[in-house]
Formats: sequence, structure tokens, C-alpha cells
Amino acid sequence: MTSRSENLVVEPVARLIDELARLPGIGPKTASRLTFFLLRAEAEQTRTLAEAILAMRAQVTLCRRCYNITVGELCAVCTSTTRDQSKLCVVEEPLDVLAIERTGAYRGLYHVLHGHIAPLEGIYREDLKIDQLIARVRSEPIDEVILAMNPNTEGEATAFLLLKDLASLGVRITRPARGLPTGGDLEWADPDTLGSAFEGRREL
Repeated sequence: MTSRSENLVVEPVARLIDELARLPGIGPKTASRLTFFLLRAEAEQTRTLAEAILAMRAQVTLCRRCYNITVGELCAVCTSTTRDQSKLCVVEEPLDVLAIERTGAYRGLYHVLHGHIAPLEGIYREDLKIDQLIARVRSEPIDEVILAMNPNTEGEATAFLLLKDLASLGVRITRPARGLPTGGDLEWADPDTLGSAFEGRREL
């Protein structure tokens, strides 16, 4: 925005544009369009949106076992009696759990790292839920760990680190087959491709 146009935008509107523009995938133009849409919307719609955001922040936490999102101590997967307790799929983010679940090809457990190794971004081993993963593999009846990192440079580096950490624990270590596009994210893979990748996973 030029200084002249900034003077035409009142402070509450400019503030919301700035906050929305900080969200991933939303630039200044999209943030402006969303802000002015909300400005024109019915008061009830904006109030409902605001209440949903506040409720999410107040109620959603991390599962104390797998670190997926939940509203209780344990998530729905960890409390299920029908999941295969011997298989553990390691993913980077909660969105990856949703992507894999949509395929219907996997019925085991999950462990969410909440990120990947990226030294240039200041993300190191201690910033991820890796120690908790090792503790689970040691204490739970797990015989296969599936490293479902995103097929990009950071994901490969994270998988390599986990392979070294898990190698001495006596579990089978696999990765989804290369039906996934290199450089892509699991959350954007279509269910058929992701399902095939899981069915054709390979041992490391």
C-alpha cells in the first residue's frame, strides 16, 4: 500500500489486514479481500468466526501420547480399540494425519513431530517430538515404524535422522512408496496416490 492509501484505511481494518497477511498462503491482496468481505458480512457471521477461533485456542490441545490435536488427554486414534497397536506412522504435522486417514489404507497409530529438521530456519532435533517418539518405540509393542515425512529436502533429512535413532531399537522401519511427488506435501496428495504409497511402502 502507498502512504496515501494507508491513510484511507482506518486502523481496525488495517490491523486485521496485517494479521491475516501473516497467515501462510495469504498475501496482502488476499488479506485485504478477506477483511473487506468480513466488513460487509452480517455481524452474526463475523461473531461466529471470532468465537470459533477463540474456542479452538481455548479447547484444542495436543494428545499426550502421539501429539496429534485433540480436545482431551488422548486423541481419537489413541483411544480407539480397533487400531493396529504394532504399527506407528511418524508424520510432520497434524494435517498429514488427516491426509493419510482420508485414504483408508492405514489403521495403525501415529506420532506427530510438529515440524522437520531445518537448520536454516532454526529448527533442530530438540525442537521436534523425537525423544518422545523414541520413548514410545521402547515402551509400546511396536514392530513397524513408518517414516511418512514429506518427500522434500527437509523431510529426507528428518527421515535420515530418525533412521539413525531407531536403527538400534529392533523395529522394522519403512517409508511410503514413491507414488508421492518429490518436493510436495502429504496434505496435498490425492487419496488414491497416498493410499497406494502406503500399501507399497518399502523397508529402510
